[in-house]
Amino acid sequence: MRLRLPPGRSGKLWLRRRLGTARRGLDLLDRKLRILRREHDRLVLLSRETGREWARAAAEADAWTLRAALLGGERALRPAAGELTDVRLEWADVMGTSYPARVTCAFPPPPESLPLTAALVPARAACRTALQAAARHAAALAAARIVGAEVDATRRRIHALRERWVPALETALAELETALDELERADGIRVRRARREVPP
Repeated sequence: MRLRLPPGRSGKLWLRRRLGTARRGLDLLDRKLRILRREHDRLVLLSRETGREWARAAAEADAWTLRAALLGGERALRPAAGELTDVRLEWADVMGTSYPARVTCAFPPPPESLPLTAALVPARAACRTALQAAARHAAALAAARIVGAEVDATRRRIHALRERWVPALETALAELETALDELERADGIRVRRARREVPP
């Protein structure tokens, strides 16, 4: 990697500043990576837990929906016109990475008419529970994916700094210091020769 340096001693100062900045950046990125890994591990566990909850809720909703369909027919399962559920996400932030943290579902009010079968009310409740569990699981999966991607990106940044940028700066600094030392020695030799050649 070729660096364009300011000439002379200012190049040495420039390199030292860049090297200090790169080392501080490495420390910060290492800290960020540790925090992100902890959060990613937590989110992976959360996604597994919400996945199990969703599977249980979906199985219960299937069972109650089947009962309601057997008792009241398919007509009992038709939703009322305009019946929509409002799903909202709340976002959290960890080390500059935003991810879905909380999901809320706002369900429409129950219909005013009496149900066609006694199984319809528990089927409706089971389906709502399954929908909430599915939304929580989807948010947990998305959060784990987003934070996992940031963990990978941070790991790549650390690798680039540690394996490429910092060694390039250290090499350039060592070469420049050697060149400056040689110039100083050459100047010193020239000054001593000039003093010897000047008559008293």
